[in-house]
Amino acid sequence: MPDAHTFDPKPVLDLIASIEADLQRLKGLVELQVEKFDPANPHNKTPDGKLTEEGVECCYRMFDDGKSRYSVAQQMKISFAAATHRFNAWRKAGGAKRRKTLLG
Repeated sequence: MPDAHTFDPKPVLDLIASIEADLQRLKGLVELQVEKFDPANPHNKTPDGKLTEEGVECCYRMFDDGKSRYSVAQQMKISFAAATHRFNAWRKAGGAKRRKTLLG
């Protein structure tokens, strides 16, 4: 007669591995959506040259990545003063810990 207390952990471990793989796949899909931003995207600026909400978020994401104000100014084709203004607003919003907005 088989021991009633015998437990085979393999099916449970296989299920955990499968769930972890699914979660990693899902995380990858979500991260791809969050990380997409393009400083040259024309939707970043209004016709009069001001930054749109997407343009502001693009600046913030570059600051999140450790880019300098000079680098952000060049890539976004804005003045250094405008990049400095966005940098200060980014810091005030919580820096890299702020709530990101969706792009696109």
